[in-house]
Amino acid sequence: MADQFHVGLDVLTGERPLMAHSPAAVRQPAPEAGRTFYMETFGCQMNVHDSEKVAGVLLRRGYRQVDTPEAAALVLYNTCSIREKAAQKVFSRLGQFKAGSDGSKVIGVLGCVAQQEGEQIFERAPWVSLVCGSASYRKLPELLAELEAGNRRVTGLDTDTDETFETEITRRDNPFRAYLTIIEGCDKACAYCVVPFTRGPERSRSSASVLEEVRQLADVGYSEVQLLGQTVNSYRDPSRRISFAELLVAVSEVPGIRRVRFTTSHPRDFHRDIVEAIDSIPALCDHVHLPVQSGSTRILRAMQRTYTREEYLEKLAMIRAARRPISVTTDIIVGFPGETDQDFADTLSLLDLAQYDGVFSFKYSPRPNTPAISMADPIPEEEKGRRLAVLQERQRRIQTARNEALVGQTFEVLVDGQSRKENQWAGRTSSNRVLNFSSPQENLLGHYVQVKVARAGPNSLVGERVI
Repeated sequence: MADQFHVGLDVLTGERPLMAHSPAAVRQPAPEAGRTFYMETFGCQMNVHDSEKVAGVLLRRGYRQVDTPEAAALVLYNTCSIREKAAQKVFSRLGQFKAGSDGSKVIGVLGCVAQQEGEQIFERAPWVSLVCGSASYRKLPELLAELEAGNRRVTGLDTDTDETFETEITRRDNPFRAYLTIIEGCDKACAYCVVPFTRGPERSRSSASVLEEVRQLADVGYSEVQLLGQTVNSYRDPSRRISFAELLVAVSEVPGIRRVRFTTSHPRDFHRDIVEAIDSIPALCDHVHLPVQSGSTRILRAMQRTYTREEYLEKLAMIRAARRPISVTTDIIVGFPGETDQDFADTLSLLDLAQYDGVFSFKYSPRPNTPAISMADPIPEEEKGRRLAVLQERQRRIQTARNEALVGQTFEVLVDGQSRKENQWAGRTSSNRVLNFSSPQENLLGHYVQVKVARAGPNSLVGERVI
């Protein structure tokens, strides 16, 4: 996921669609003079979708988005605090405004760093005027009104679980795939993770509100939706009407919806009914992201991951036993405090057993407000880097072999990119593999086409369109 928040156009109208979270239409007022905003997003797909929500609120109040912070009256950074580098990058951005902080711009910090650092941000960067965590986005109209009235220290740092985490209106920036948050927060309390602190406990939207939004998306032309949550499969319908697997099926049955994705899953709540749903419903994409974090049971216990290596492999075997091939990707952390050479060897051996189609791998990064920050036996940065390089090279070989096995096969691709080179296109398969291909036909963006794989690399496939 790229750090920069990119603006897209609606596939049908060429405009960015505003989606209300109620059946009533919501009109967008004409932009007012001086009401311009720039927003940069760091982190995961949930942060990207959070920025869509914030943009919807701003547009509803008459703001206009611009492409550079220099051109904006309101500059917002939607932040991630999962890794130390992401947080450092935010404060680096804020530092760029120090010399010219004459009050002509309003600077705001949103998201996880805002929730984590709170009002300390005002101390580190006094020119910042807004600090707002994701749980308070619904209160943005009131917070913006305070800013517009001249208040230069406005905060939204509540984690009130009685409040829904949805905003009144969302601006969709991806023209081909629509994101929907169905569960916010996390109850798992992993020793290294700051999410329970920054986003609060798990709370789910009602299935009725999710399905209503999916219907609205289908009505404006979206055919692919992705359900989001820090632990998306921990979803619990407040009305107790349906399970997560049943919600997947219900979303896939909405007229006009052709693909349904979901991320990120937690192994503890990943059950057979999810695999059975994917196996039986073609619209449910054949891809599961199932973070393991370590291949060592000893380290998993230290991480408080609530499962053992063996239990995780049982979940993986359940997925591999499906009649339909299901792509599996994961997250892995190397260098967790106390990780021995043998623990790391266990992680490498898990790669060989799991045969993942993709791995997001990271060096352990100590985060504030987590149990792991005070753990003994830290791993030197140099050794963390060495282990990460070894793991990534092992996984590169696995991915290359798995992708090469697909040469000669034909896949349906949703075209979402066009190269500057003539007749070159890109898209994703149902299994979430990137497939680059050539076709002389014009205007393929947003279309589903059949592509035959001609060759493969570790990170993508190359093919020719099948007419």
